[in-house]
Amino acid sequence: MTGSTGRATGGPVAQTARIESIDVLRGFALLGILVMNIQLFAMPEAAYYNPTAYGDLEGANLYVWLGGRLLADQKFMTIFSMLFGAGIVLMTTRAEARGATRRVHYRRMGWLAVIGLLHAHLLWAGDILFLYAVCGMLVYPFRGLPPGRLLVVGTATVAVASAVFAGLQASLPSWPEEALAEVTVGAWQPTRAIVDDALATYRGGWLEQLPTRSAMAFGFETFMLVIWGGWRAGGLMLIGMALFKLDVFSARCSPRFYGALIAAALAAGIPVEAYGVALDFEYGWALDWSLLQGRQFNYWPSIAVGLGYVGLVMLACRSTALRRATRPFAAVGQTALSNYLLQTVICTTIFYGHGLGLYGSVDRVGQLAIVFGVWAVQLIASPLWLRRYRFGPAEWVWRSLTYGAHQPLRRATAAAP
Repeated sequence: MTGSTGRATGGPVAQTARIESIDVLRGFALLGILVMNIQLFAMPEAAYYNPTAYGDLEGANLYVWLGGRLLADQKFMTIFSMLFGAGIVLMTTRAEARGATRRVHYRRMGWLAVIGLLHAHLLWAGDILFLYAVCGMLVYPFRGLPPGRLLVVGTATVAVASAVFAGLQASLPSWPEEALAEVTVGAWQPTRAIVDDALATYRGGWLEQLPTRSAMAFGFETFMLVIWGGWRAGGLMLIGMALFKLDVFSARCSPRFYGALIAAALAAGIPVEAYGVALDFEYGWALDWSLLQGRQFNYWPSIAVGLGYVGLVMLACRSTALRRATRPFAAVGQTALSNYLLQTVICTTIFYGHGLGLYGSVDRVGQLAIVFGVWAVQLIASPLWLRRYRFGPAEWVWRSLTYGAHQPLRRATAAAP
């Protein structure tokens, strides 16, 4: 999330300095990530990882799930993480040129962590902001490495979580029966009583949801960060730094290069994922296969598919004929933090008990229809907002906190002739 106008003493980056292709790509990813997040908003957590755990998986619902798995699952997180790394290089380079210190970056990440914690514990446990803030602090010292070294270190970092999965898979036979049963009925194939408890909780009031939401958020902020999220997001941020330095996100590479990214996604990424899904169904979504080993068939291919999306969006940004079509995505990307939080407000109002209370009642086809509706709102509202204001409301709060001063929000109006 790049910056805006500011003073020469380390204020945000000027609006005119924005790279539009990065905004378009960020907006595209922000909208796409809701395809997966909607499942955590709408159904018990286990259904996100194991589609047989809850809800109808026949006919159109199966195809919606399959499309989400092949085309969305971890792909947009891949893009977001890479763009976050790119943003660190872009913002710190410009800020340091104006005499700003690293303290600005760490204040920025610190406030993002606070926003993430509030978002997770007060609204929705599936928050990603806290993870990005932590990783943003950890990868900052690597920003000056050359692209080749960043690619090597980033790929090695991403590989750690894959190795952790492999190690846990190898250790499964030695797990105590009690621990294996707890994971199975608690997180993978919950009993009817556990499902009913989740339904009652999230169909209840905000205070009733709070303990369950906070416990789930704490798990994401600790255990999942250590064994998976920190390695994947942090490694992809490093890769994103390299790709930014190589002008991949600036739409300046050749059409042949971007076409090669798309071809790799179609020829290798999606087919490998599809093979993994076929194995999941062949093994009946058994925990001893799908929880760890089966995830590897999406862990790496999702990066290839994410890069395929990068190629597709960059080609669109190079086309003058598509400029009108890409502008709304740029507006969404420019207000990504606000739109991310807005998605939470809309979806929790629809599904949780302090709103319409539809949690557990909307099938996957219905969820996709809601996704389309949210997309329409954000693609229309974001450009309208930016006509009058310099950044989104959440971006404005974040920047004001980061720089310790009230940032101008309204755009200046031209004087009458």
